[in-house]
Amino acid sequence: MSKVWLITGATSGFGRAITEAALAAGDVVVGAARRTEALEGLVAAHPERMEALRLDVTDIGAAEAAVRDVVDRHGRIDVLVNNAGRTHVGAFEETTDDELRALFDLHVFGPAALTRAVLPFMRERRSGAIVQMSSVGGQLSFAGFAAYSGTKFALEGMSEALADEVAEFGIKVLVVEPGAFRTSLFEGNRAGFSQDGGAYPKVTQTRAYVAGGDGTQAGDPAKAAALILAALEAEETPLRLPLGDDAVTAVLDHLDQVRGEVTGWEKRTRHTGFDA
Repeated sequence: MSKVWLITGATSGFGRAITEAALAAGDVVVGAARRTEALEGLVAAHPERMEALRLDVTDIGAAEAAVRDVVDRHGRIDVLVNNAGRTHVGAFEETTDDELRALFDLHVFGPAALTRAVLPFMRERRSGAIVQMSSVGGQLSFAGFAAYSGTKFALEGMSEALADEVAEFGIKVLVVEPGAFRTSLFEGNRAGFSQDGGAYPKVTQTRAYVAGGDGTQAGDPAKAAALILAALEAEETPLRLPLGDDAVTAVLDHLDQVRGEVTGWEKRTRHTGFDA
């Protein structure tokens, strides 16, 4: 039986690659985007199984109506992919409240609203999957990515609790943590930058890396999409799926660092309770 997918940010990058992979598998895809014109070719090529839905995920009030519309027409949503997003570079000190809130609206509050909207239908059917497109920056961070990683850390923490809540209903949660993939994430008109006051040399280096990195990333989005579909089909779907050699290495190195910090202070931290 074919699946029904609702994929945000479906026009490019991972959203486009996952859309194409799901269509190749014979599934039905509703691709959501603010500008759906870029999906016209896919709709024309797959008129029976591909639809475009105009949706701004930061419009929290639109989430429930969008999900209801898809369910009314297709009877269900088997997989929700919260993919819409963008990068942002800026020193912690230089990132404004407006920039931070806009990023949280896109990466946290929007996905949360869509997830809340689909869960009643998935619980009723006792099946379904939520795919949260996070980042290696959802496991670790460095200079310039405070705001971006803050949103991804939040998404991952919420998703870990969500996975524990919905497992008994047969619902899977998959958090995807890509490294550097050749998507549009670093394109000049998509990457956000806080004003650079020059006070933080490491942040300036990160800005240069992002500004000059578009089109040179090693990761292949099509291979990533195929692995995401395989992970969803697996009997034991992982909660987290780092993608790319760089992401796997970075996450494992970070875990080693955390373990070292914990064990280095373990004896003292274990003895911070009241004396018996």
